[in-house]
Amino acid sequence: MENQTMVTEIILLGFHHLHSMRHLLFSIILVVYCFTISGNFLIIVLVSGCRHLHFPMYFFLTQMSISDILLTTCIAPYMLSIVNHEGGIVSLKVCITQYYFFGAFEASECLLLTVMSFDRYLAICNPLQYNSIMDHAFCIKLIVISWVLGLFMALLTAIPITQLVFCGPNIIDHFFCDFDPLLNLACSDTLIIHIEVLFISSFALIIPFLMVIVSYVYIALTIVKIPSISGKKKAFSTCSSHLTVVSIYYGTLISIYTVPPNERSLSTSKILSIFFTVVTPMLNPIIYSLRNNDIRDALKKINAHPFIIGNI
Repeated sequence: MENQTMVTEIILLGFHHLHSMRHLLFSIILVVYCFTISGNFLIIVLVSGCRHLHFPMYFFLTQMSISDILLTTCIAPYMLSIVNHEGGIVSLKVCITQYYFFGAFEASECLLLTVMSFDRYLAICNPLQYNSIMDHAFCIKLIVISWVLGLFMALLTAIPITQLVFCGPNIIDHFFCDFDPLLNLACSDTLIIHIEVLFISSFALIIPFLMVIVSYVYIALTIVKIPSISGKKKAFSTCSSHLTVVSIYYGTLISIYTVPPNERSLSTSKILSIFFTVVTPMLNPIIYSLRNNDIRDALKKINAHPFIIGNI
């Protein structure tokens, strides 16, 4: 180890093989990023300014939009630079820092989706107790817990990486600093860190996912028992947007992190990562705008009277 040079910089190759298409890819990513920021910001403004949207479900939705903005901003700007320059160089500290914030926002979003499923469970399965349980103070506590736990669990996975020895190579064939590509560069043993991350991930990803599934099982059983078809449709419409977002989010997440990296190509990994880090945050406000009547009504009123948002 004494004769080896310690790595201080990481080379991210990005999409170095797409020479002729890099300008097209740059334009697509830039447009998607702009739509993501504007769409999620619109959701935040709508919920904050429209009185009839001042309910827990939409309060949690604004937190999801904030998480989507932070998640994609953590990745997209530097990805644009990498695409434009056909690669990039970043210090090891910045690389680990990017991984930390990416993991933090990812974990927080999983917890926020769980909180939203719990909110829908109470609204459909226990409507009489909903207002007494899901009051403003309790909503604030759930949001704070989601953000704090996400930041803390990501810290538990990032700190051990800083203790590893990186002595070369220093090239990552990806467009951001993810967990496996980083650990593949380490010269020291990573078995313990893999075990630690697997344990932490169960609390950040697996347990929340199971809680979402359980919530929707109870929701489905309750909807089936509703006698009228209109009642069933109304109950399902209140959670269809969230269910769609959960399906896309966890479907992509499972595709990326449950399939071993050596069993899929680098191109497939990059495409899935682009979808997860850039496209999915853009889809969330679109899904809620198309499938939620309250959001659609608020958008129609804003289009008709753009200067009365505070009175809607």
